[in-house]
Amino acid sequence: MKKSIPMIAAAAFVFGTAALIIKKLLEQPLDTVPKVDLNRYLGRWYEIAAIPQRFEKGCTYTTAQYSLNDDGTIAIKNSCISKGIQRTAIGKASISDPVSNAKLNVSFFWPFSGKYWIIDLASDYSYAMVGHPNRKYLWILSRKPWMEKETYKELLISAMSKGFDISKLKITPQKSGD
Repeated sequence: MKKSIPMIAAAAFVFGTAALIIKKLLEQPLDTVPKVDLNRYLGRWYEIAAIPQRFEKGCTYTTAQYSLNDDGTIAIKNSCISKGIQRTAIGKASISDPVSNAKLNVSFFWPFSGKYWIIDLASDYSYAMVGHPNRKYLWILSRKPWMEKETYKELLISAMSKGFDISKLKITPQKSGD
């Protein structure tokens, strides 16, 4: 019994320290990338992984298509296959930070909107990581329906360092023929 008390104390210390670190990360503002060229960001993105949300339940082969509207907003067309049926959601995004273009407000059901912050972006725009400042939403996107394992690992490390719970991330199955 005497040996278990120090073990319990050590475990409590480790878990307590981890909890404090996570709390500190969540209190810090979420940094975005410094600049997004919207023309390069537009187009098709494949969802590689995401923290599953209620509206994405059961989705596979998930993609997002972004295009510019005449009024300067961004048209969004999200598609996925759920229970063998293609589902599509049409939305609109507006830039909330015109200096960086990395912070957007996205709406699929007016008047409700959510924050869509680009927190990592490849210099060649081949991948992106998007999150919400509350760190409950996270998407890893690629221009291809797959991603190199090393790149994915680097994005996981980046997400974790930004305070996201990467244990909640789920890989999104994609069609290999795309």
